[in-house]
Amino acid sequence: MKGGGNRDLRLSGHVGFDSFPDQLVTKCVNKGFDFNILCIGETGCGKSTLIDSLFKSSFNDTPVVHRLPEVKLEQNTYNLQESNVNLRLTVVSTAGFGDQINKENSAKAVVTYLDQQFEQYLTEELKIRRDLVHFHDTRIHVCLYFIAPTGHSIKSLDLVCMKELDKKVNIIPVIAKADTIARSELPQFKARITEELRANGVQIYQFPTDDETVADLNSKMNDQVPFAVVGSTDEIVVGGHKVRARQYPWGTVEVENEAHCDFVKLREMLLRTNMEDLREKTHSKHYELYRQSRLQQMGFADKTADNRPVSLQETYEIKRQQHLRDMQTKEERMRQMFVQKVKEKEAELKTAEQRLHDEFEKLRTKNQEEKRLQDDKKRQLEEEINLFNKKKAAVQAQRAQSERDAMSKRRK
Repeated sequence: MKGGGNRDLRLSGHVGFDSFPDQLVTKCVNKGFDFNILCIGETGCGKSTLIDSLFKSSFNDTPVVHRLPEVKLEQNTYNLQESNVNLRLTVVSTAGFGDQINKENSAKAVVTYLDQQFEQYLTEELKIRRDLVHFHDTRIHVCLYFIAPTGHSIKSLDLVCMKELDKKVNIIPVIAKADTIARSELPQFKARITEELRANGVQIYQFPTDDETVADLNSKMNDQVPFAVVGSTDEIVVGGHKVRARQYPWGTVEVENEAHCDFVKLREMLLRTNMEDLREKTHSKHYELYRQSRLQQMGFADKTADNRPVSLQETYEIKRQQHLRDMQTKEERMRQMFVQKVKEKEAELKTAEQRLHDEFEKLRTKNQEEKRLQDDKKRQLEEEINLFNKKKAAVQAQRAQSERDAMSKRRK
């Protein structure tokens, strides 16, 4: 069948498919959205407070102690509504991160969690009767990585962890509790962090610049990363208006004042401008890499060695034949192991039998020897008894003769 290619045609009147975007909007609004945030940072760096500030709510997270033996991920899901838009928000926090003396495995729990979410989605995707429309997608869309406000450089733990995660999740680094750093030191600290990330090959999330409507804004914001943020759940009155802020003896730090911190920039980039891009990047980039790797492990391939396309039926047949060969190999190996075990058991039984036979012969010989000794003793004893009886009889006869002789003398 020959194809005529694509041709541009002009409509002679209104058809109606220009309402398709409106249909998509209506459908998406009715369905609602999933958005999943992973917060990584040391205990007490303000992760929960920042999330509360971002969504202007109070999630009432349980405080975490510093005595956890290993990193533990805590997942909580909340249903939020703004105007007529429903958002199912999942917040995952790393309890105990960086608190252990040995920090080598700090990122392991996080990597395992990310892979588990990918695996759950892949499992649902590969089902015969799948339901991705109602499936709760818990794949992490963005990782807010909280950097301690040291003012000097980024910690080696953070570099290693981000390097392990940058192929699995969109990372946005933020400087936690930025109000503890002098404003004069903040630009140098940001530049040092950016340089260290670049020198170590850590790929953080870049706000997209391919959309003309947000290209300029995103380009400027890319230069502002990492964002220096401050969070607060306290409200105070400033200029006749209630604002979220932190009060100190030396003054007040307003959370939503861009002259004080980058909180507004973070919220603008994360929620108001690039939320959908974060979701799309998670699916088309990070999940796709995981999916390709897992399908290759399962034996699936797009093309053969001679560059010929492979159908699903061919892949299934190849895997089936391979599985049969593997089963035959395992069966033969198990049979050989069984034969070997039987031989070893027979040898053990024969050895035990010979040992019992030797013991029996030894006991029989010993018994015969003891019996011979007993017979000898019995014969010797019988001889002694006979000799005794003869001597007894002789004595009795001699005594009787003596008595007769005595009686004869008295008669005379």
